Amino acid sequence: MNSKWDEREKALEDQYIYNEEKKKIEKMREAAREKIIKTYCKNRCPKCGTAIMPMTFRGVPLDKCPTCGGIWLGPRDLQILASKDHRSWFDKWFREEEG
Repeated sequence: MNSKWDEREKALEDQYIYNEEKKKIEKMREAAREKIIKTYCKNRCPKCGTAIMPMTFRGVPLDKCPTCGGIWLGPRDLQILASKDHRSWFDKWFREEEG
C-alpha cells in the first residue's frame, strides 16, 4: 500500500515541476517578444512594417508611413493640432473636457 502513495506523491511532484517550468518558459517567451518589438519594430509602421518617415504638420512633429499612408501622433500632438485651428471639431472636443 505504501508504493501507491509514493507513486501518487511522485506524480503530483512531477505535475508541479511541469507547471512551474511551463510558467518560466512563458515568461521567457514574453521577454523575447518584448525584445523583438523594441529592437525590430522601432520606427516602423505598426500596420505594414515599413520604416516611418518623420514630418511636420502645422509645426507639430508626426510620423507618416510612405507605404500605407498611416500617420502617428505623440501623446499630446492631437491637442496641439486642435489648439492651432479653433474652427474645427477638435477644439470643441477638447474644450468640453477641460471646461
